[in-house]
Amino acid sequence: MTTPHRSARFAALVALASTLLLGAPAVAAPQAAAPHAASVSVPAEKIVGDICHSDLPSQAHDTIRLIESGGPFPYPKDGTVFSNRENVLPKQARGYYHEYTVKTPGSPDRGARRIVAGQKTREDYYTADHYRTFDRVDFSC
Repeated sequence: MTTPHRSARFAALVALASTLLLGAPAVAAPQAAAPHAASVSVPAEKIVGDICHSDLPSQAHDTIRLIESGGPFPYPKDGTVFSNRENVLPKQARGYYHEYTVKTPGSPDRGARRIVAGQKTREDYYTADHYRTFDRVDFSC
């Protein structure tokens, strides 16, 4: 579920108040597009979803088992620090998150799928699109 931007919520509240107090709907003034809208930072809780452990591809299960057992890992970059530069995941100190490859059958390279693990036990995030979006792995389902 996504939450509307603050200005959209304010406009909706003004319209509701106008309807309740005046008995007539308010006409909102057109809003100018925000400059550089693509560069606006979106809080992590609006980008990170959840995925059931049972819904992950089998290769992600393999990667999680390797993480839990401490390896060995198939790729040299597995276990490196994930810096979370885009602040998609909850903010933590540098070094908190580490990334691991989820093999992609038929891919000539590492592919786009990863598990990013936090320091807490079973704090794993899955991305199938090379860090654009993440789903926190729900181990209860």
